[in-house]
Amino acid sequence: MYPAELVKPMREDLTNVGFEELHTTDAVDAALAKEGTTLVVVNSVCGCAAANARPGARMSLQNAKRPTNLVTVFAGVDKEATDKAREHMIPFPPSSPSMALFKDGELVHMLERHHIEGRPAELIAENLMDAYNEHC
Repeated sequence: MYPAELVKPMREDLTNVGFEELHTTDAVDAALAKEGTTLVVVNSVCGCAAANARPGARMSLQNAKRPTNLVTVFAGVDKEATDKAREHMIPFPPSSPSMALFKDGELVHMLERHHIEGRPAELIAENLMDAYNEHC
């Protein structure tokens, strides 16, 4: 587990723009049971991918259509909540960072780490915005 002071600014990258942090399995299940669309960001310390994932997620919210609900779990910090979120992302293997868009509890779009790593935040945002335009 990572120290709280290390991950605090990484958490705030998302919570400052309206993402709700999920710390328990019950919170994950409740969030994904909501009607509408829900973006789940599996946050991560990994600098090579997460450094662009968080800005990409933030930038994607500048779209006319956007998810109803914004939630995040933190890999390596909130283990049980992250594991529960990943259960909802099956058949995709666990990866962090990653982002999943759900519509009425059904997974409709997935960005795995290999879609994020090495890509600029603008491209990540564009991918998400295309998904919002289709599903939101």
